[in-house]
Amino acid sequence: MKTVEYSFFVEEMSCASCVSRVEKALKKIDGVIDVSVNLATEKATVEANTNVQLETLMAAVDKAGYHAVKISEAEIHAKDINKQASLWPIIISVILAIPFVLPMLLEPFGIHWMMPAWLQLAIASVVQFGLGAKFYRSGFNAAKALSGNMDLLVAIGTSAAYGLSLYQLIIGNNDHLYFESSVVIITLILIGKWLESRAKHQTTQAIEALSALRPEVALVRQGDQEVSLPISQVKVDDVVVIKPGERIPVDGVVIDGASSCDESMLTGESFPVSKTLNSVVTGGTINGEGLLIVKTTAVQADSTLSKIIAMVESAQAKKAPIQRIVDRISAIFVPVILLIALITLLAWGVISHDWQQALLHAVAVLVIACPCALGLATPTAIMVGTGVAARHGILIKDAEALETLHNINTVAFDKTGTLTIGKPELVELDVMGTETADQILALAASMQAGSEHPLAKAILAKAKSYNYAQNITSVAGSGVMATIDNHEYYLGSLRWMKSLNAYFVDMQDKINELTQKGYTISFLAKQQSENGVVILALFGFADVIKSEAKSAINALHQLNVNTVMLTGDNQQAANYVAQQLNLDKVIAEVLPQDKANYIYQLQKESQNLSNSNHKVAMVGDGINDAPALAAADIGIAMGTGTDVAMHAASITLMRGNLFLIADAIDISRRTYNKIKQNLFWAFFYNLIGIPLAAFGFLNPMIAGAAMALSSVSVVTNALLLKRWQARSGSK
Repeated sequence: MKTVEYSFFVEEMSCASCVSRVEKALKKIDGVIDVSVNLATEKATVEANTNVQLETLMAAVDKAGYHAVKISEAEIHAKDINKQASLWPIIISVILAIPFVLPMLLEPFGIHWMMPAWLQLAIASVVQFGLGAKFYRSGFNAAKALSGNMDLLVAIGTSAAYGLSLYQLIIGNNDHLYFESSVVIITLILIGKWLESRAKHQTTQAIEALSALRPEVALVRQGDQEVSLPISQVKVDDVVVIKPGERIPVDGVVIDGASSCDESMLTGESFPVSKTLNSVVTGGTINGEGLLIVKTTAVQADSTLSKIIAMVESAQAKKAPIQRIVDRISAIFVPVILLIALITLLAWGVISHDWQQALLHAVAVLVIACPCALGLATPTAIMVGTGVAARHGILIKDAEALETLHNINTVAFDKTGTLTIGKPELVELDVMGTETADQILALAASMQAGSEHPLAKAILAKAKSYNYAQNITSVAGSGVMATIDNHEYYLGSLRWMKSLNAYFVDMQDKINELTQKGYTISFLAKQQSENGVVILALFGFADVIKSEAKSAINALHQLNVNTVMLTGDNQQAANYVAQQLNLDKVIAEVLPQDKANYIYQLQKESQNLSNSNHKVAMVGDGINDAPALAAADIGIAMGTGTDVAMHAASITLMRGNLFLIADAIDISRRTYNKIKQNLFWAFFYNLIGIPLAAFGFLNPMIAGAAMALSSVSVVTNALLLKRWQARSGSK
């Protein structure tokens, strides 16, 4: 059955209980399959059948007492939303609270001063029903829906303190007024909410920084003219002119010019990347010193930058599995707090017969309770963790992947293009005759000029000069023959050389040595009338191991992660690479369709060995790796590989640096630790604070300060992740 995914903002949520209520309201709609509401981003994501309309979902949210806003509308009215979080209500509230706090500050110095009772009532009324009106609105909507939230607790608590004071004022008992409790509590909570919103804003900086990379216009070549067009009007196959120092507006291929590009903001790569004819450029990166003419291959939603932003947003919007436990707790949290407050009131009243003091203790219980810290504990850590990872070139598909990644204890690698550079290089040249190495390379290059064969390209890359040969003839499966300076030359395999009865010096030991290493061997031979075909040189080609591979494997071992190579190459070549890199296990000569089965086998071994919930990751870059990437607990795709591999993977590395694998596991573990720390502090505040308040050890104002501090501390603790440094040497 086809489904559709809707996303929209939900305003006026204050805590985890609000999240639970919004989700329940949406899940009641027929056709809704899955709902995820994120308190930190204030974003709802709904998967539903195609017959469900966005307007129906938004109406359900509004009916539940909140305000749903379309993403586009929210972006248009971003300034209006920011005004709601402005500082002026805080300033007014602090100014009005000072006369209530001042007597407590002056008391130790022997100065006894108190505002007139009528003035206390006037100021408290302004704060309670003016600046505190939002708590009443939100709390009323929660009560109307037979639910509860943090605002309801604050509204009941401060109203109780205000109401008790008003009662005392009416009966003429002006010495027992508690207006300062309601005023100071509301002021502290407003300050806490403002600090929390500022801190939450910092958690979204990764998305904002990526969005800021989008250029607004492009210089498009139309005939003989160059026209500046909005990005929305640029189409695929348009020719775009990019001047030195400009930000590249589109994804494309260089059709003229040469330059270098700063890609650090997308890939984390600190060095400029050279761009010449047929090089791929990515929108959002910065052109260096040269003029580039680029043919557009992708714009707007199809561009690499847009896909990166979508992936990071998705990771930040979705819930981690651990959040489900928090959701279950928060669903019953507010009713439990109301019950505890009622018990506190009755117990103190019955035992002490001091109902005023009993009411204040109950108010303290209501105010100290902090479901907002519970609601923010997980999403803020995930937002910062995924944002930091993206800045270093690690794209995490969703929160579940981030949480699963911290349990990885085995990483399986594909070889070609993952542990190696993915193309053959000439690494061995043994000259048998009187020619120099440069002369041999010139001869071989002359025979292969213009060839697209990978081995030919490897020779051409090493040759300093060459001439074009004549009568070039390709011998299928064997090699190539050509005439140079009236001499016949042959370049090809050992089998072909033997069939030509070529004369070999004793080189069997060398051939065996290179074969053991998995090298591809070719020979250059010359037709000599007196001696027949004579071998002039031996070429050894290898897919070179990446320079950082060994250190990256060591970094994984330091994280107590086992390393396995899963490759279709022959056993000898695989063993040689494994020995060079100190891999723990080698599985060679594996057919592409069987790779997934080996992943399942590794998963069983991993769980049996560790006797715990440990996981297996697969790292690859090719189409043949896609089934294995999907089968693994975590699939990690090298961004230098194919789109198919990237779509099948949970993690995408935007550059081929293998250190990013250890970095990804490290940031996952640190993020998960932050989640656990945040949840500990959120529960700690409540487990310690509620009993203290219930037993009369906390007055309502201290309870209010502690409640405000709990939310701020949770978000601030998550923000400490921004100090994380990558092993990969990126920025």
